[in-house]
Amino acid sequence: MYAELYDIPRGLLDLRAHELHGSLGGPTLIHLTGRRDAPLFVSVLMHGNEDVGWEAVRHMLRKYRPGGGEQELPRSLSLFIGNTSAAAAGMRRLAGQPDYNRVWPGSEMPRTAEHAMMESIVDTMARKGVFASVDVHNNTGLNPHYACVNVVRTESLHLAAMFSRTVVYFTRPRGVASMAMTELCPAVTLECGKVGQVHGVQHASEYLDACLHLDHHPEHPIAPQDIDLFHTVAIVKIPPQVSFGFGCRNHDLCLLDDLEKLNFREIPAGTSFGRVREGMDIPLDVKNELNHDVATRYFTVDRGELLTRSPVMPSMLTRNEQVIRQDCLCYLMERFDWHLEDAEMPGSDRETSD
Repeated sequence: MYAELYDIPRGLLDLRAHELHGSLGGPTLIHLTGRRDAPLFVSVLMHGNEDVGWEAVRHMLRKYRPGGGEQELPRSLSLFIGNTSAAAAGMRRLAGQPDYNRVWPGSEMPRTAEHAMMESIVDTMARKGVFASVDVHNNTGLNPHYACVNVVRTESLHLAAMFSRTVVYFTRPRGVASMAMTELCPAVTLECGKVGQVHGVQHASEYLDACLHLDHHPEHPIAPQDIDLFHTVAIVKIPPQVSFGFGCRNHDLCLLDDLEKLNFREIPAGTSFGRVREGMDIPLDVKNELNHDVATRYFTVDRGELLTRSPVMPSMLTRNEQVIRQDCLCYLMERFDWHLEDAEMPGSDRETSD
């Protein structure tokens, strides 16, 4: 299922993400002892083509004793290295594999061996009294660095704001690592920009180091001026039967060439996403967090042009067609700052029915 280790194998920190499978042979959970017992849980390579987490961890650990450095780890660390076989191929996931960040407890996907693996990892971290959880990702479009939370709670918001003042609250998709771990501790997902950007690795490495040095989680409410909180209200997918491309003329859906420039911009109703084949209705599958079809709430087709129907903010728009097919075209968000008053009560957990 997965290997469980209590030190870093010799030479592991010298390897790039695509080389890990040859050394580890598969998913691996590594427990490292630090000065404070309650461990920080860090998950990397949930998607094999997103190497920022591994790069950040191997950079950070070199100054600490488990990684060959002189300093003691300020807090114990449990590192889960996920889809090494996909990383070896430079892919998000291999054909026949589930998405490793959709099979954690709470998943709505058909049961697989990977579901059992993630359940075992969560159980292990529960027994260890996990302090905080950080799942580290790249994304494929032009997006700022931001953090995601799955509950509006003071501790999780503070943990997220340590990384970026831009914070996204979402309750779908289900089965993500941060959503499972938030039942045990404050938990965040980090989105660290595109693969290969040095700044993303440095930012994630500095953040993880800061988390290891945390003595406790702040209990005071986060100041509204210190955070821009957004709520994911819908997931936008392109149905398998709909052909699409960018800047094209010969598909069902011809998206704008520069569509990803709309990421994290509050766009008005009437903003174009591209053009659709003559006679087609909205060629998108748009579901809200209750999994209800809301395509007509957010989009319309007018004289062959696909337009937004209400003000909204997209995120994770990308030109990577494989990622679009395997995951989604984008997420739609709205400002959520007025809910920050709920975070003044530790443990507040509020979902909307919108």
